[in-house]
Amino acid sequence: MRRHFRWDKKYLYWGITAFLVLAAVILFYMAISYLPSLGKGVGRLVGILSPFVWGLAISYLLHPMMRALESRAFTPLAKRLYKGKKAYLSSRFARNMAVLVSEIVLLALIVALFYLILPQLYSSIVMIVDNSPTYIANLTDWVEKMFQDFPEIEAYLSNALTDVNTNVFDWVRSTLLPGLGSVVSNVTAGVAYVVKGVYNLIIGIIVSVYILGNVEGFSAGARRLAYSLFGIEGAEKIRDGLAFTDKTFMGFINGKLLDSAIIGLICYIVCAILNMPYALLVSVIVAITNIIPFFGPLIGAVPSTIIILMVSPMKALIFVAFIIILQQIDGNFIGPKILGNSIGINGFWVMFSIILGAGLFSFWGMLLGVPVFVLIYTVIENAVVKRLKKNDLPWEAEDYVNLDSIDPVTREIVKKTGTEEE
Repeated sequence: MRRHFRWDKKYLYWGITAFLVLAAVILFYMAISYLPSLGKGVGRLVGILSPFVWGLAISYLLHPMMRALESRAFTPLAKRLYKGKKAYLSSRFARNMAVLVSEIVLLALIVALFYLILPQLYSSIVMIVDNSPTYIANLTDWVEKMFQDFPEIEAYLSNALTDVNTNVFDWVRSTLLPGLGSVVSNVTAGVAYVVKGVYNLIIGIIVSVYILGNVEGFSAGARRLAYSLFGIEGAEKIRDGLAFTDKTFMGFINGKLLDSAIIGLICYIVCAILNMPYALLVSVIVAITNIIPFFGPLIGAVPSTIIILMVSPMKALIFVAFIIILQQIDGNFIGPKILGNSIGINGFWVMFSIILGAGLFSFWGMLLGVPVFVLIYTVIENAVVKRLKKNDLPWEAEDYVNLDSIDPVTREIVKKTGTEEE
């Protein structure tokens, strides 16, 4: 007797599942196999579009300045110049002038960097290396006079200075100076990658002019696309996420850059007044390292103090005292004014994020560790609060201070008594 095959949905389900798993494995294998080619393709695409990436970055950095100039300076001026005329002419004048002045400021900073600061930095480093034997001899004499009653300390410091002279300055001569020399010569000679960088910068500035001139139009197009693809709820979540990222991440970086520029300028003015040696070099070191939260002032003060110490130990002490005062002013007045009173996490997590970021990504990890950690911390915090609310549990952190238990029926918190706390 002939038996007929009985169709069962269970077999169909497992067959489709096995097929999808096999297809996923094959696709994953192909993706891994073609990953290098895909990476090259993405890299080439990024290289082609790099002028537009520069333009977006320049637009983002200049946007706050452009907005401030437009609202506070050129809009009132335009209202006076275009009395009784169309409002469109007044607004276009204010926007165009704000964009123009912002781009001029950017170009002025670039010119100052490449034609004023970098050559002086290079000459200062060359002078330090050339005069290093004299500096070490003077510093050794000062150590001998200061610690002549403590021969063991004197011998230790003298050996340490000798090691600095033989190791550090050999590295500067063999590695640092040739690298700086090649950078300066490449900038002046105009080799291929410098030309490409200049090209990207010029096209990026042109792109930024278009973006800043019609920033409302680009923003409206982005919102329109988001609402069409993700709907109202999804688009609103994306906008909230981007706004929070901008406020936390990029706002922190922009604020830190402005804060460090102010600190570097103050440091240079004071060092010039006090006739400190290598004032520009020391100020640049202080400004750059000040970008790093928490550890930045210490990182910048150490090499700067050593540079001044080789020339004048007394001025090095004055510089240390000045840096302490400057960092107190920055931490209590300048920094909070620019960055706000708080970044949303306490000092422990700031230190944790900097150390973790430095261990994973060195300098960039130290620089970006805090804002990235703030984003991660906020996402986790929101998820915890959402979960607690869903389970009808208290969600404020203060509710869990001195917590003994939570009643499973009423969901009320039971606090520890005074005896239990002791």
